[in-house]
Amino acid sequence: MKKLLIIMVLFSLVVTGCGKNSKPQVENKEPQQSAEATATPEVMDEPQVTGEEGTVFTDSNQITGLAKAILSNMTIEEKVGQMFLVNLESLDDTKGTFFEHRKITKRMKENLEQYSVGGVILFSRNIETREQTIKLNSDLQANTNIPLWIAVDEEGGDIARIGNNPNMKTTQFPSMEVVGSTEGSKFCYNMGKTIGTEIKELGFNLDFAPVADVRTNERNTEIGNRSFGSDADLVAKLSSAVVKGLQSTGVSSTLKHFPGHGDAEGDTHKSSVNIGSDINRLRTVDFVPFKKGIKAGADFIMISHISISRVAGNTLPASLSPLVMKDIVRTELGFNGVVITDAMDMKAITNNYSAGDAALKAINAGADVVLAPADFVEAYNKVVNAVIRGDMKESRIDESVQRILETKIKRGLILSNNDLIYKKSK
Repeated sequence: MKKLLIIMVLFSLVVTGCGKNSKPQVENKEPQQSAEATATPEVMDEPQVTGEEGTVFTDSNQITGLAKAILSNMTIEEKVGQMFLVNLESLDDTKGTFFEHRKITKRMKENLEQYSVGGVILFSRNIETREQTIKLNSDLQANTNIPLWIAVDEEGGDIARIGNNPNMKTTQFPSMEVVGSTEGSKFCYNMGKTIGTEIKELGFNLDFAPVADVRTNERNTEIGNRSFGSDADLVAKLSSAVVKGLQSTGVSSTLKHFPGHGDAEGDTHKSSVNIGSDINRLRTVDFVPFKKGIKAGADFIMISHISISRVAGNTLPASLSPLVMKDIVRTELGFNGVVITDAMDMKAITNNYSAGDAALKAINAGADVVLAPADFVEAYNKVVNAVIRGDMKESRIDESVQRILETKIKRGLILSNNDLIYKKSK
């Protein structure tokens, strides 16, 4: 990226020369406490740490300014790349064939350089041992210009790619159904903090958790015991505590699966799913945990592929719906963080849309990040070409990439040490 190195140096000089109220706050890391020993704070303290690599920016004006400075020097291709978070296999085989990749390959290095993706998600198949996982994540970061989100589904219970692998030597937690029936917000905060601490040690910085779905349909198998329960207020209280616990460690949390998957009967991994809830039902039940999680400061909201036909008047998946992402998530709920789709290689999408069309529709509808397209290169090229042709405004891309960069800066992926961030210029 042209001039980025210079911009980071100049920005650092400006920050250093500012008054003390605008300097990055610096504290020493405190030793992590166990889940049993840590109490729930009323207000989450944002991490303010100094490490060998640099200092985390905590001043909102500095974060916004640095993100704008970086954005202004990015190419269209680099901006679009940041809007994709892909399966590891997609960096080696563009259609994401599920080989059990557990180390970086030459092709992955080349594609990280070429496409400047925003992040990568790892699954159980990619995670074998602590040493292997740490090296893989380190190698991925070492071969990218803008630091990656390295994501994992670490909910606890059955969906714990790390916790359910005995080689990883991390804490196992029961299902959220069990937690919801036996524990309170203090336990959930501590659980989030423990998970965040343990996965951060392995090189992860984004957790696709907590599940904020209110399970009101007993025939719902896709969510099942992943939900805290059928009481919206309980789910709101416990899921927001997990958000605070996770993010106290510097790991981003994700409220999922908006607009609420708890009343659905089908499985969007296998087919299209519609729920018949009206807007009043959604507002008084399904939206409640998401509202609470937004107030708790959640960095991400994941949009599911279910449709809400009684509200939208159509069966468009929520992940492709401007009504859901713009009118409800942004305007009604006031969410200013990162909106990410659920995985786009699920049958609810692939049965009806090409990878390119799905990505373009999702971004036009308001998504900031497209997760796991069935064919990443096709999806990427479709969006890039739409911007170049003028079919999609570059300002629409800029809006999302600004959010992406701000979140990466806030969580310490982009630190004050510019030499770590931009190793080379293009």
